[in-house]
Amino acid sequence: MTVAHRFDPCLHRVLHLLLAAGLAWFTAWASASAAPVPALSNDASALVAQVKQSNDAQGAPFLVLDKRQARLWVFDAQARLQGSTPVLLGLAVGDDTVPGVAELPLSEIDDAARTTPAGRFVIEPGRNLHGDDILWIDYAAAVSMHRVRSVNAGERRLQRLASPRAADRRISYGCINVPVAFFNRVLIPFFKEARAIAYVLPETRPMAAVFPFMGKLVTDR
Repeated sequence: MTVAHRFDPCLHRVLHLLLAAGLAWFTAWASASAAPVPALSNDASALVAQVKQSNDAQGAPFLVLDKRQARLWVFDAQARLQGSTPVLLGLAVGDDTVPGVAELPLSEIDDAARTTPAGRFVIEPGRNLHGDDILWIDYAAAVSMHRVRSVNAGERRLQRLASPRAADRRISYGCINVPVAFFNRVLIPFFKEARAIAYVLPETRPMAAVFPFMGKLVTDR
């Protein structure tokens, strides 16, 4: 014999509210996940156009880092934009690595020597002294791209990374600190195995002085 149970209208209303709240949360999450990628800066856009025209990346995935914006953009092998993120960069303004700085312990590196070098680099996967996977930008200068780490609480690296001000994101010794989720989700799939290129835009020199193919293309027009 089957006994019919009456459904409590109060319980039904509670379940309805919980379902509505869950749907609202999911919609907000999905919207945030689908947020548009920030537009390229003018310098980054000009460089990408010239990379495509000259085939400088030679079919390899690449990234463009605008130091003035403290932001990078990632492109696949077909030069299609895959994502963008703010990053932490060297504390000092400058486009060159100070000679000999790679051999110094961090405690002996002056603030003026904490630069992120500009240029075209072939990315090399590797590991740091802690065994973490990293991406070498300039191995000889000990400049790498890695997940952000909060080693010194006084530097507030995680808070700086979240700041909308590019100036707040100048704090490292020259390495490029990337949000953990972006490093794992975007950088590793594109750059860990295949040959890849990093274009780090200058902040004190003309673009053509750092990327000769840009000056040649302009001259040939």
